Amino acid sequence: MANFQLTSETAFKVKTKFLRKYRDLANEPLEFTPGKEDQLIEDLMRLVKRDRTYIEFTIQKALADTKGNRL
Repeated sequence: MANFQLTSETAFKVKTKFLRKYRDLANEPLEFTPGKEDQLIEDLMRLVKRDRTYIEFTIQKALADTKGNRL
């Protein structure tokens, strides 16, 4: 279970920050449905080839400053 909750707005910001860090994700469909945080984590794990801990940490870091551009 994910350690965070995303809304449509925060999911868009997290996606934008991931696209800045991993430019090759631009061609991948990263869809998010509220309440499906685990599915988003699994998709990102597969796409960036990192473990769940890293993905959750990165998402939480992105959520810490939603107005900033840094990840």
